[in-house]
Amino acid sequence: MTQTSQSAAVVEPTAGGGPKPSRVRVHRAWFVAAVTFVTIIGAAAFRSVPGLFIDPLHDEFGWSRGTIGAAVSVNLALYGLTAPFAAALMDRYGIRKVVAVALGVIALGSGLTVWMTAAWQLLLCWGLLVGLGSGSMALAFAATVTNRWFTERRGLVSGILTAASASGQLIFLPLLSWIVTRYEWRPAAVTVALAALAVVPFVWLLLHDHPADVGQKPYGAAEFVPKPAPVPGVARRALTVLSSAVRTGPFWLLAGTFAICGASTNGLVQTHFVPASHDHGMPVTTAASLLAVIGVFDVVGTVASGWFTDRFDSRRLLAVYYALRGISLLFLPILLAPSVHPPMLFFIVFYGLDWVATVPPTLALCREHYGDDSPIVFGWVLASHQVGAAVVAFAGGAARDAFGSYDVVWYASGALCAAAALMALVIRRHPEPPLTPTAA
Repeated sequence: MTQTSQSAAVVEPTAGGGPKPSRVRVHRAWFVAAVTFVTIIGAAAFRSVPGLFIDPLHDEFGWSRGTIGAAVSVNLALYGLTAPFAAALMDRYGIRKVVAVALGVIALGSGLTVWMTAAWQLLLCWGLLVGLGSGSMALAFAATVTNRWFTERRGLVSGILTAASASGQLIFLPLLSWIVTRYEWRPAAVTVALAALAVVPFVWLLLHDHPADVGQKPYGAAEFVPKPAPVPGVARRALTVLSSAVRTGPFWLLAGTFAICGASTNGLVQTHFVPASHDHGMPVTTAASLLAVIGVFDVVGTVASGWFTDRFDSRRLLAVYYALRGISLLFLPILLAPSVHPPMLFFIVFYGLDWVATVPPTLALCREHYGDDSPIVFGWVLASHQVGAAVVAFAGGAARDAFGSYDVVWYASGALCAAAALMALVIRRHPEPPLTPTAA
């Protein structure tokens, strides 16, 4: 058996020509995917924090929810805007170095928050540092690993890696909400910093940059793929790819739908669900636990979406996902109450299955239209996702300050999701060659 064998279970011929069973070998790509999964979980710890910190920071420092929302907006925007440059940096310096540095930056930003006394320090630590660090480990990281290590099962793998963020939410939300309730917010910030640092050794020792580094083909590939030479001009390449992509119609449709995706998930529910529930008398720990349950069903929904993406039209999948999400958000204002009741649980399950189910089909459409440049293009599409999230993170806090409730934001997000469903349906299925002006 050669070192570059692809299948998980390989059968070798006997001397008489008949097959004989060989010992099972798991392709190295699955180990890399597992390390990537754990890494994204560690980085997801800080994604759980914003909704838990809004009320404690408001009570301790007197900062308005709009001010705190502005810091969340900076974080979310940088999370997206960093992604395409991070994908190019991974091409230049390797996945392992970029991700290890990013985890260190997240730990630094989270750790420094315990000494902050002014709103600008919140913007610097929570917004700038953690935004840059988490952006370097955004979904473009998952896209890079999937493209390099897998030829088959890409939809499934992208779904599993996307679900890692939800798994991190599942793990950290109940823990962090308990810490905030019992010990206030500073120990929770330290916990996040330690979680990010704990992942660094796994990344450095186990996250290989390319199958060629260990003498293997990508999973499912018919031929060995040499490791490409490092690509110089990181920023220039990211901007060049963007310049070509913006001349095509699919880019704008994908960016527009994904902006609405971010607005209706990270910007709205992840940031404002806990304080909105608290406004209706629900304890913070209960609301945080509901978000964690969303994370449970998000794992199921995202992995299933990856499986569907390998088999069905990605455009129609997106249309269904956005339509269902919009309907669920329109009902949320009448479901919020001091205690958990069956209709709220139904919303949590329904919404959780749809949380980031949009990622595998969006990634597949980027790959279909933009080929080898798809990780960087997806990074720019992700940037639009986070810009949408940033706008609603700020707008949600401002709306709460102005109107005394979040209702108008829930309704507006539901309407936006309906628009995203229509946009997904008009993406062309069979484009011209990637990144040509005629594809517009």
